[in-house]
Amino acid sequence: MRPTFDMDALRTMVVGVELGSFARAASQLGRSQSAVSMQLKKLEEQAGQRLFRRNGRGLVPTEEGEALLAYARRIITLNDEAAASLNAPIATATVRMGLPQDLFDDVMPEAITRFARLRPGVHVEVRAGRNYALDEEVRSGRLDVAAAFFPASSIRRGTSLVTLPLLWLGAPWLAKPASDEPIPLVVFDYPCLFRQAALQALERKGRPWRLSLTTPSLPGVWAALRSGYGISVRPAIPLPRDLRDVGAKLDLPKLPAVQLRMITAAAPSPAASDLQDILQDVIRKRRGIRALRSSRHSRPQRDL
Repeated sequence: MRPTFDMDALRTMVVGVELGSFARAASQLGRSQSAVSMQLKKLEEQAGQRLFRRNGRGLVPTEEGEALLAYARRIITLNDEAAASLNAPIATATVRMGLPQDLFDDVMPEAITRFARLRPGVHVEVRAGRNYALDEEVRSGRLDVAAAFFPASSIRRGTSLVTLPLLWLGAPWLAKPASDEPIPLVVFDYPCLFRQAALQALERKGRPWRLSLTTPSLPGVWAALRSGYGISVRPAIPLPRDLRDVGAKLDLPKLPAVQLRMITAAAPSPAASDLQDILQDVIRKRRGIRALRSSRHSRPQRDL
């Protein structure tokens, strides 16, 4: 039997060659780079021929690939003409954005509202994630753009948006513990940048500590702090009004600064680039964040 070529794989082949990059094709088509690689491998298996060869860091069609590419363009054109003649619905373009939970209430609503006005037909997929996971998801092509926190002293890819101090947060009525009393901590599950900063700071000062509550949920952290169940470490961005920086009151050690950085896929689609610009602008204009950029806590920023 003759092979039946996969239509999505043929479309990926055409888009990748036209853009000069299959990484760009993955971003434009809303697929991961691993999914694109699987599609190209599937085409080669169906054709029984080597269709691509390495050229530097990219792939270019072989002679057999060029032959299939010509047919692929014709097949896709006929398919799209048939769909248009039947008024078949057009698939909605998708961009994928990742944010820490800290930015969901304050940053996300304005960002997606502005993006919807600019590109009303584009579907936005928003994921809440941990910092290390967001960075990896952009690297692997599962996200187009993300904002994430990193240690201010580390060298990371992406664009530095703002350097922020970390705060010891708790209920304003908390009493100062005795010097030998363990500090009750409310933290995210391991691994967590802020959890690590808290433990290292307490260890350096020789202060005993205990984990009073761990959770993957930021609302869970806020609820525990409001009840007086312990204290937590979070970045100095707009915070719940019923919580306070209790570091000085409880004589807790100084915490390091963190950077909020914008990470973008290697070859973002035009829609993803627009979302990146909007997200970056919203973050930099937030009143609670902007005020801290020139504060005595801030460190010099460094773009990569």
